[in-house]
Amino acid sequence: MGNSSFNIAVIGLGYVGLPLAVEFSKYYPVIGFDINKKRIGELHDCNDITLEVDSSLLKEVTIPESAVGQKGLHCSYNTDHIKDCNVYIITVPTPVDKNNRPDLTPLYKASETVGKVLKKGDYVVYESTVYPGVTEDECVPVLEKFSGLKFNVDFFCGYSPERINPGDKLHTVAKILKITSGSTPETAEIIDKLYGSIITAGTFKAASIKVAEAAKVIENSQRDINIAFVNELAKIFNKLGIDTHDVLAAASTKWNFLGFKPGLVGGHCIGVDPYYLAQKAQEAGYNPEIILAGRRLNDGMGAYIANEVVKLMIRRDIPVKGSNILVLGITFKENCTDVRNTKVVDIIRELESYGVNVTVYDPWAEPADVAHEYSIVTTTVLPEGKIFDSVILAVAHKEFMDVNWQKHVITNGVIYDVKGCLDTQLISARL
Repeated sequence: MGNSSFNIAVIGLGYVGLPLAVEFSKYYPVIGFDINKKRIGELHDCNDITLEVDSSLLKEVTIPESAVGQKGLHCSYNTDHIKDCNVYIITVPTPVDKNNRPDLTPLYKASETVGKVLKKGDYVVYESTVYPGVTEDECVPVLEKFSGLKFNVDFFCGYSPERINPGDKLHTVAKILKITSGSTPETAEIIDKLYGSIITAGTFKAASIKVAEAAKVIENSQRDINIAFVNELAKIFNKLGIDTHDVLAAASTKWNFLGFKPGLVGGHCIGVDPYYLAQKAQEAGYNPEIILAGRRLNDGMGAYIANEVVKLMIRRDIPVKGSNILVLGITFKENCTDVRNTKVVDIIRELESYGVNVTVYDPWAEPADVAHEYSIVTTTVLPEGKIFDSVILAVAHKEFMDVNWQKHVITNGVIYDVKGCLDTQLISARL
């Protein structure tokens, strides 16, 4: 298949799918497909609520339904619009359930959707984070069932893990080296060339689909374990009366020291991916000790932070029950609208267990999304004139950096800096 004959459908238009669809649409005909009709309506108005793609760029690449088949992007929730495509790229989320077990439901449903329109000679590429074996052992049977076609005879598959960093305007799709793979050597070559045509940073062709899946899942597991290590250090140094950030600054003068910082580990990748690897390891009869220990430690940081603030309040004779605490930020990272799997929620829940009145201020998060996901009320505007007993900087949004938070707390009130980015002269403590 030559480059000129690629007709692409991107299934799932979230933080990963939309930027990818836009990049491909600069060179190929692309249908961006999503079952969320509201999302499709917003994209037709060239409005990306995730803020990953500028309205001006969306206007530039968007084409009307009448021009489908030509170079450009048309977004749709109608499966009829993807039936003429020959490359299907699936970018749906892969979350965990309440017991931290991988939830492949979105992948199964997306595979079913594609299976119903799959034709001989088509290619299906998965970008969703999974454990090794999901593409061929879990998704391919769904494709075969709903298409009636035979894998590696009638249609072919690949895996190219997403490396999107929400909110990062420097490391965008085309500027991040892309791992590719295919179910046959010929397929691997075609998929590698397809991505290579849009990725200026280059591609790396993995030895197999399972190798590519494994590479993705260990990228974030490695970060998770390293952050868990410094989180544990923070707990130790706190007991010893030593500032963790001062220690890290000194240690980082060594050329090969890894620059991780303590903090909350949430989001749809780092806080989730290790569970996918752990699940597969346990299925194979191995109980992963370090991976799960890191997860347990990181998952407990929200409650730890809340309890540290409560201790500081008690030491300052500030009544805890009925107190008013301002939490700054609820998204999973700074300067980003994404609230998926945010661990700030753990801080809030722990504070509420003490009978604290918590006000959550986040200019980036959509209050309706937070309310729907967590039943937590948030505001996008700092409450005017209100003075709090404590302030917790949980997310380092740019709007929070140049504010003197001492003006927003009572005399001797607590200002706790989770991110370690505020002036140390103006805070009570930091993680």
